[in-house]
Amino acid sequence: MRAALLVIAGLALIGYMAVAWVLPSMAGSELKAAAQALVAGAEPAKQQVGTAAEKSGNLAGAGNGIKMVEKDDPKHGKMKWIVAENGAIRAWNEKNALEVTLTPSLQGGKTSWSCKGYPVGAMPPACGGKG
Repeated sequence: MRAALLVIAGLALIGYMAVAWVLPSMAGSELKAAAQALVAGAEPAKQQVGTAAEKSGNLAGAGNGIKMVEKDDPKHGKMKWIVAENGAIRAWNEKNALEVTLTPSLQGGKTSWSCKGYPVGAMPPACGGKG
């Protein structure tokens, strides 16, 4: 009887250790996928801001009138984007506690973007993540 209990306890311990190792890595990949979707969802706004800024030669007002529609992703939950007057884009996903800021700069008539996001470990390399 004791041997059977020890075997059951051993199997339970092995199962617990496997779950403790597998679930965080699964959660990490799901977070990274959500962050990638959040960044990719800002692409239409980035193009509109870039076009406006390059046409006027100035970032002031480049984000005026640009509206992004909230997306309800079945895997990641609601994703939202807001475009500021100066073209900066703020994006977030409450379900996964993700936040991204995309900031434009205009040099030589061309728009380029910097990206920062939180949590850093979930972000794609272009937004400060490790990949």
